[in-house]
Amino acid sequence: MSNVYYGDYLQLNKILGAQEPESDKINKEAHDEMLFIIIHQSYELWFKQILHEVGSVMNILQKPKINDNSPELQLVAHRLNRTIEILKVLVQQIDILETMTPLDFLDFRDLLRPASGFQSMQFKILEAKLGLKSIERFGKEYYVSQLRPEDRQQILDLDGEKTLIELINAWLERMPYANESKYWPHENSDEHPFWQGYRQTYLDSLLDNELANIEEFDKLFFPADAELIGPRKLSLKARRSALFIMLYRGFPLLHLPYRVINHLMEIDEQMATWRYRHMNMVHRMIGKRVGTGGSTGKNYLKNAMDSHYVFSELAELTSFLAERSRMNRLPDDLARELGFSA
Repeated sequence: MSNVYYGDYLQLNKILGAQEPESDKINKEAHDEMLFIIIHQSYELWFKQILHEVGSVMNILQKPKINDNSPELQLVAHRLNRTIEILKVLVQQIDILETMTPLDFLDFRDLLRPASGFQSMQFKILEAKLGLKSIERFGKEYYVSQLRPEDRQQILDLDGEKTLIELINAWLERMPYANESKYWPHENSDEHPFWQGYRQTYLDSLLDNELANIEEFDKLFFPADAELIGPRKLSLKARRSALFIMLYRGFPLLHLPYRVINHLMEIDEQMATWRYRHMNMVHRMIGKRVGTGGSTGKNYLKNAMDSHYVFSELAELTSFLAERSRMNRLPDDLARELGFSA
């Protein structure tokens, strides 16, 4: 029988002994510094768990074959959903931090310089693993400048590693239902019967003041020259597959793929919500003063919030949905396969 003791198993001596307020070292009264430390330590523990979940999802998606109706894809959806719930907790923790007033913060703020949440390695690693490249970051020249040399190199090296959005792109590309001639016999690849038919369906669904949307539709789904639409995280084949999943998610075989796509969009949403709450908290706490790490405070956080979406190309596909009553009928053999019918 195991003889594990609660405090030993959780290593509580290490965890509960890891709070060392700078104000205590100089015998200065700063009651809220303990709260500040514990909140940020909690963030780092949750970042560790998110990296654990995202890492497991990436390991599954890197396998040569994935069955879209398998326990493995169920795990992908489940662990992405857990990541979302953790991100919600991170947002809620700001409510606790905001019980600290600006004057409470000033009691110890200057003692923290140049330390800053901007130096959180785990958060930077998470963004990189999701798919945010260094070149895409707002203030990319400043982004790693506050890190120690070894940490800076570790972040830069992640640019060369496979990311979650790249694995999602490969997963979507191999889905046959929206693209392969097996389901859509045609001679000319530029005249795919499903996509030609759906283009007309989508066009018919647009209001007069939305007709310009068809130009964007053509650019994304019938590109004459891929370079004209600029760099994209999702290929043409992946975009088509993702939109097909969104359109026909009611079929049993597409339930899990749709959940995966929806969870990825919500991860972006929750991270943006966290950045938004963080930005407003910083503005409330320090106004227009610079952050302890030397950033421009609220202005930096606002620009990062606007530009650091990873899965925005999935979210933009909702612009190209048509209502169910207009949906194209799928070929009987494809409908049977998607519905597990004999």
